[in-house]
Amino acid sequence: MRQDVYIIDGARTPFLKARNRPGPFAASDLATAAGRAVLTRQPFAPTELDEVILGCAAPSVDEVNIGRVVALRMGCGQQVPGWTVMRNCASGMQALDSAIANFEAGRSKLVLAGGVDALSRAPLLFSDAMVLWFADFYAARTFGQKAAALARFRPAYLAPVIGLMRGLTDPNVGLLMGQTAENLAHRFGITRRQMDEYAARSHSRLIRAQENGWLAKSDADGLAPEIVPVYDGTGNVYTADDGVRKDSTAENLAKLKPFFDRKYGNVTAGNSSQVTDGGAWVLLATDEAVKRHGLEPVGRIVDSQWAGLDPSQMGLGPVHAATPILQRHGLGLNDLDAWEINEAFAAQVLACIEAWKSDEYCRNDLGLDRAMGELDPEKLNVDGGAIALGHPVGASGARIVLHLLHVLKRSKGKRGMATICIGGGQGGAMLVEAL
Repeated sequence: MRQDVYIIDGARTPFLKARNRPGPFAASDLATAAGRAVLTRQPFAPTELDEVILGCAAPSVDEVNIGRVVALRMGCGQQVPGWTVMRNCASGMQALDSAIANFEAGRSKLVLAGGVDALSRAPLLFSDAMVLWFADFYAARTFGQKAAALARFRPAYLAPVIGLMRGLTDPNVGLLMGQTAENLAHRFGITRRQMDEYAARSHSRLIRAQENGWLAKSDADGLAPEIVPVYDGTGNVYTADDGVRKDSTAENLAKLKPFFDRKYGNVTAGNSSQVTDGGAWVLLATDEAVKRHGLEPVGRIVDSQWAGLDPSQMGLGPVHAATPILQRHGLGLNDLDAWEINEAFAAQVLACIEAWKSDEYCRNDLGLDRAMGELDPEKLNVDGGAIALGHPVGASGARIVLHLLHVLKRSKGKRGMATICIGGGQGGAMLVEAL
């Protein structure tokens, strides 16, 4: 990058698991709560931001440009532009990269960027047959025409279409995201036991982080708490990610049935990311903004990369996005102090590790001379990931960047990589440095 991109602050809401009904918060509620917490801590007024950029994969129909909705609700004023970006699972990371692009172009110097989704509120839709029946019925003018339309009605028309399931299906290859994870498990020989062991580890690591207060307390060296509490309209307070389960052992997870390929598969609800509501923000600034407002950077984004690949193999996106960054900076996998690979599925994370270990994959798919090597598991997702805490699609890309910085600061590390797979066959990655 041509100029430094500083991380000044950031926060997220607790990630709240969807429980087969709409959750207590709309997406804009979550984003507003976390954003206000960040802005309240700053020495400048919210109206002094250059722009607000929010990633969201599934905004509700009354919050379509949710970035503008939230900017106004946070008190940024009418003069601060607010806009929304969407790159599926990496929408929150795209918001950060869009801020960086505007820094490079000289259009902005101080930006609040992040992501949000309230997936529990994803809509139930009418089928095409029902929509067409409605169209015919309301077009009918006479009693006879309406009676004829009523006679054509079939109760089966009322079967709802689950919007979230349709949104998580790739239209080009006709596969649910979990089915692409099954593809990777088959390709790299990843067993059900390996998936369940990885998922259990995600839960145990998140439990350890919660018990040590690593997510909800200020760090000794300058970072405010990662999670800020949120309050619903009846006074209930939500303070922690609520999808984690202490009984998530490999043995217990082995009892669950495959969900995406019920006959031959191994990907279950237990070794997949959870459907969740949550929002996350990162405050970014250039050197000029840092000096103008007397800000104290806690980190910086050093580099970023996007990559494309076969949509049926979409879970390998982190390999394709992170590898060029490593090459540009002359780094090996374990030269970094910490890694965050978003846990869409246990099979998907394990496949990324196997791909880097494979001479064949690195030569044929990445154009390298040899394998990259084996990523140290003690550097990867040290506080668990989306299998345990959830994956509000629009927020996860911002969350992993924010959390990576917290890990680096806590462990006295210097550099880390945040990377994410993206439905549709893409990957995104950011190299982060703690200051």
